Amino acid sequence: MTVIGVIPARWGSTRFPGKSLTPICGKPLIQWVVESALRVASLDEVLVATDDDRIFAAAEDSGVGCVMTRADHPSGTDRVAEAVEGRNADVVVNIQGDEPLFDPILIDRLVEAIKSGGAEMATAATPITQSAQLDDPGVVKVVKNQEGIALYFSRSLIPHVRDGDASAMDGLHWRHLGVYAYSEPFLQRLVATPPCATEMAEKLEQLRALHIGGRIAVLETSDEGIGVDTPADVKYVERVISERQG
Repeated sequence: MTVIGVIPARWGSTRFPGKSLTPICGKPLIQWVVESALRVASLDEVLVATDDDRIFAAAEDSGVGCVMTRADHPSGTDRVAEAVEGRNADVVVNIQGDEPLFDPILIDRLVEAIKSGGAEMATAATPITQSAQLDDPGVVKVVKNQEGIALYFSRSLIPHVRDGDASAMDGLHWRHLGVYAYSEPFLQRLVATPPCATEMAEKLEQLRALHIGGRIAVLETSDEGIGVDTPADVKYVERVISERQG
């Protein structure tokens, strides 16, 4: 089976325009992401999907292929789907373009979840250990069944703890991490489907996958990831990188 990893990187980020080219410890953010992607053993090819000539050039300088995509895509998933059109892909991985230090082994696990045939889509979640995150709508929660298949994703606290303190319920609440692997046919079906009511209400595109009956495998990980969402995140990420490099 052929596996393609796609890094969507648009210029017009709402909170941080042009962040893909922001210098992080002397290299543009997109280069850090590309270098991590190239360490993923299961990927046969890595592509950057962008709508901007400057990001396109930086991606090529990083040594991977780049696809110029439309500027009006409503989500990174749509950009990823356009990037793999006409390519020989059985499994497609959507790698977040603002996660410079993601775990390559986690990507391998997501790919294997699709290859095994148990799900059309795979993602990851980490235990919520900070009580402040429970009621934070920026922290997406997921509930899964005994097989590890997603039941629902929400910005609200799920499951609700009727009696007692939710922060005392160890292991009950899980934070969703925004990395995805798809079977290629399911990806194309997903982007061909209009947004559903729950997706529009929560602003979570994975709810569309559930709406059309997709099985989403949720893999557990202890790695919360480090994202660059705003300019204020840059110094923190640089500090973490410096610490890891010794």
